[in-house]
Amino acid sequence: MAFRVLVDDNYHYMDDTECYELGSFATLDAAIAACRRIIDDFLHANYTPGMSAVQLYGVYTAFGEDPFIAEATPEQRFSAWEYAKQRAAEICGVDALLPDDS
Repeated sequence: MAFRVLVDDNYHYMDDTECYELGSFATLDAAIAACRRIIDDFLHANYTPGMSAVQLYGVYTAFGEDPFIAEATPEQRFSAWEYAKQRAAEICGVDALLPDDS
């Protein structure tokens, strides 16, 4: 079974013309790794020293790409926003994840 990764654009929320297919991956792990790379690349490119995790996460949710695995079961689900929240905290040197309402 192949795992197709599609990528939405947070800046153009709900605009199907801004969605593209990244590719198909042989394993779920490979598909998740591809999703994570997109988010990591964006966060690192948009981080500036002294930026808070809340600020970095806010930039991501406003302007970043939102990759997801098409037709994923609940067990296979990947949440780009949850991963971005975790990574923003790590990049900015925060020990805990941001609150859920960020």
